[in-house]
Amino acid sequence: MMHRAARVEDWLHFKRERSARKRGYLPTVIPYAGYGSTEWVRILCRVLLAKPEKPEKPARTVHHRWRAERRDAGIRGWRSFTSVPVNDVTVTIEINGSTHRVRADRGGVVDTVVQVKLTPGWHVAQLHTDDAFQPVDAPIFIVAPSVSHGIISDIDDTVMVTTLPRPMLAAWNTFVLDEHARVPTPGMAVLLDRLAATAEGAPMIYLSTGAWNVAPTLTRFLSRNLYPSGALLLTDWGPTHDRWFRSGQDHKRANLRRLAQEFPEIRWILIGDDGQHDEAIYGEFQRDFPGSVETVAIRQLSPGEAVLAGRPAKAAKVVTDTVEEPHDPRWVYGPDGASLARQLAERGLL
Repeated sequence: MMHRAARVEDWLHFKRERSARKRGYLPTVIPYAGYGSTEWVRILCRVLLAKPEKPEKPARTVHHRWRAERRDAGIRGWRSFTSVPVNDVTVTIEINGSTHRVRADRGGVVDTVVQVKLTPGWHVAQLHTDDAFQPVDAPIFIVAPSVSHGIISDIDDTVMVTTLPRPMLAAWNTFVLDEHARVPTPGMAVLLDRLAATAEGAPMIYLSTGAWNVAPTLTRFLSRNLYPSGALLLTDWGPTHDRWFRSGQDHKRANLRRLAQEFPEIRWILIGDDGQHDEAIYGEFQRDFPGSVETVAIRQLSPGEAVLAGRPAKAAKVVTDTVEEPHDPRWVYGPDGASLARQLAERGLL
């Protein structure tokens, strides 16, 4: 039986959807970057109700253009959480001349695998609902069979300073703070860009416990701060069929296992931080899939960041006891991207 909280959430979604449709809102597909092999692709998107856009008036002056750009890009996180998801809607996927129809889940999220033959590199799938405004493009990165390395990176406190674990600060960063005020972690963009350039054709995966609601914000942040393009694997907040809230740790574990099974020949470079559970999760993954781990790079939080993250500041680096060897040479620690890059270069990975 579905959890009571999930039933309440579905009822609220139904009421909000009916109200929004009466006001003329229509379904629109929010596309997310996906990935795949030369035989299949993983399509990711979400369907929300949105107000039909009015034709934009041309900006009369540079000042007006600047205000328009700030209005469009300076989106605070709370707006993405007030959108109305469309429950159980059909989404049409058109890619490389083939058409596929799939159903979104109760939160409007589509996460599906489509069988299609594509060449390595970036491709585009077109997504739309039956009554959507117009098709939207979803970028997809196809991994060549010869690729032997890939990169998986956490986001919060790894590539972006968010102090996420502390509830009040997390709420401020998510619901209030302008996206332009989010701070990139020093040196991490250069590190990831160098890793992506060194391992040509390597898939870049950003794996986070963040909600799909903030995916557009995160995508703009990553692009603006020159992080390499890649797929976002986020989660859907709220109750499930059997519990009050989804587990972010389970989300990370499940996607790591899935990637290891989808690409058994790839050895992953795992990047995270020591402020949450990355060490334990990566350690478990290395234990269960030892052939799928090339190295683990952990960003050490500063004493102030560690306190804000809800844990004592670390005086020295610590490797989780889930790793079979306490001083595994494949694990490196550093306070920023430059420090991690030096150590990875010594191991011949850069």
